[in-house]
Amino acid sequence: MTKDPKIFSAKTHWQGRMVSNGIPLSDFDDVINSIQAWDDWCNSWAKKGEIHSKLGEDALKDGSSLTASYHFITASVCYHFGKFLFVHKPSEMKSAHDYCVKLYKKALPIMKIPGERVEIPYKGKILFGNLRKPQNTDTPPLVIMAMGLDSSKEEMYYNELVFLERGMATLAFDGPGQGEGEYIFPIEPEYEKPVKAVLDFIDTRKDINLEKIGLWGVSLGGYYAPRAASNIERFKACVSLSGPFNFGACFDHLPSLTSETFIYRSGSKNLDEAKRNANLMTLENCIANLKCPLYIVSGSLDKVIPPDQSDKIEEKAINASEIIHQKISDGGHVANNRAYKYRMKTADWMLKKLS
Repeated sequence: MTKDPKIFSAKTHWQGRMVSNGIPLSDFDDVINSIQAWDDWCNSWAKKGEIHSKLGEDALKDGSSLTASYHFITASVCYHFGKFLFVHKPSEMKSAHDYCVKLYKKALPIMKIPGERVEIPYKGKILFGNLRKPQNTDTPPLVIMAMGLDSSKEEMYYNELVFLERGMATLAFDGPGQGEGEYIFPIEPEYEKPVKAVLDFIDTRKDINLEKIGLWGVSLGGYYAPRAASNIERFKACVSLSGPFNFGACFDHLPSLTSETFIYRSGSKNLDEAKRNANLMTLENCIANLKCPLYIVSGSLDKVIPPDQSDKIEEKAINASEIIHQKISDGGHVANNRAYKYRMKTADWMLKKLS
C-alpha cells in the first residue's frame, strides 16, 4: 500500500511544530513510519496518548505529582495533534479532543507553575482558557495568547513557559472556531470581538496588572493578534508569528489539510464559500490603526503562509510605535523548526514592553 500523501504533508509541514510543542521525536517517527492511511492518524496518536497518560497515573500513585504533570501534558498534546487536522471524521476528532482537554486539566493544578481553567462569557455562551501566573508576584503583567487555525490552548505549554519564567502571566484561550470553541462558533474574522470578551473577563480579576497587557498570536493567530490590537488600543505590545496580512490571498496555495480544516471550522458549505470567508480575514483596512510596539516573526521557508505576508504587515503598520521583523532564513511555518531563534527573544522583548 502506498503511503497517503497527507502523511508526507504532515511530516513536511508540522514536524518542527509538533516536536517543539511537546511531542517526543521518537513518537513522531513511530507514527509517521507505522501508518499508510491518513484515516489511521488520529487513532495512532490516541494510542501514544494512552501510553503517556498511564505514565502520569503511575507517577501520581507514587506521589510524584510534578512528573505526572509532564506525562499528562505530553499525553494531551498527543491527542491534540491526533485531532488538529482530522476534520473529515468529526466524531473521532471530538473524542480525541475530549481526552486532550481532560488530560491537560489534570496537569494544570500540579504543574511547577500551576494554572487554572477559566470561563470567558461570549455571546451568551462560554469560551475556555488556561490562565497561568508566575510565582512570587501578586499582580503580574499578562500576555493574552491567540491560537491559530488548528492549534488550541493545550498546545501552548512550552510557548507559555518563556513568558512565565520572566514574570509574566499567560492566558491562552480557544476563540471561535478554535479548540473547544470550534464546537460552538465558526471562525470569527473580526477577532477583536472575542479579545474584547477576554479583556472584560480579565477586568474582573484582582491578581493581574490591568495596565500591562500584551497580545501574542501564532499562525492564523498572527493575523488575529494585530487585528485585535488595531481595534483595541489597550495593548502595550503585540507579537505576530507567521500571520497572514490577507488570508484570502494565501488560500489557493494552502496545504490541502489546512484548506479542508478552514472549510470545516469556518462553517463553510463549500470551497467557494470558504474562499469568500478567507477574504474577510484581511488587515488592509485596520492595520494602520495599530499604535503599540509590534514584533513580527517570519520563516523564509514557510510553505503555509508565504513570508511576504509578514512583509506586508510590516509595511502597512505605519503607526506602530516600534516594529521589529525577525526573518529566520532557515525557518519554516512559524519557524518552529528554529524555535530557539525567537521564542526567548520575543519573551525578552515583551517583558521590556510590559515592565
